[in-house]
Amino acid sequence: MAVRIRLARRGSKKRPFYAVVAADSRRARDGRFLEKLGTFDPLSESDNLNLDMARVNYWISVGATPSDTVGGLIKQAEAAVAAAPAA
Repeated sequence: MAVRIRLARRGSKKRPFYAVVAADSRRARDGRFLEKLGTFDPLSESDNLNLDMARVNYWISVGATPSDTVGGLIKQAEAAVAAAPAA
């Protein structure tokens, strides 16, 4: 089974909202998935990305491949964590 980390569309017409999921690559875009890893809201001005980086890193470590879009979102989330001041 080839696992992909990809976006699954949620939301209504002209109001997109996406769930970041780990899913079998043979399944439909909005079909059954293995685990929900976060959310992405492209219309939100702030805090539009919410990812559970521990679970994302786990899935990548066991062989899941992120889609091109999710790969960019992961880099964006990692940059935000690195730029945040350590508390």
